[in-house]
Amino acid sequence: MTRPFSFKLQRVLDYRSQLEEQARGALARAQAARDEQAARVADIESRLGEHLTRSAEANRNANEMWLWRQYKDALEQDLFRERSALSQLEHKLHVRRQEAVDRSRDKKLLEKLKETQARKHHAHETAREAKENDEMATLRYEHEDI
Repeated sequence: MTRPFSFKLQRVLDYRSQLEEQARGALARAQAARDEQAARVADIESRLGEHLTRSAEANRNANEMWLWRQYKDALEQDLFRERSALSQLEHKLHVRRQEAVDRSRDKKLLEKLKETQARKHHAHETAREAKENDEMATLRYEHEDI
């Protein structure tokens, strides 16, 4: 009867699996935040482009030109601010991605150790069982005298 394999570091492996799942969740949240911010930047860029296109088509008086410039300046400031926020979110996303990779690597290292130990255990148990069978066969063998 072979003994079942028990991995002594199973709790550590479970903990590392949990850390990997948490890192994946944080990565997904960071990716969603970055995508949302990129959509905001694209929206402001399109509004600014439309505003610049419309200004070239219209003849305006001084008051309308002042309003046009103020709106353009406000859009450019918003665009700068949103691009800065996007840059920060991209950095955060990079950090979260690296954390997820590190956690995954740590978990895979332990999984590989577990597989190696399981193979060694199986080989040892098979050899022990074969040795027991050989001993039993030797004891049961009755030598016939000729």
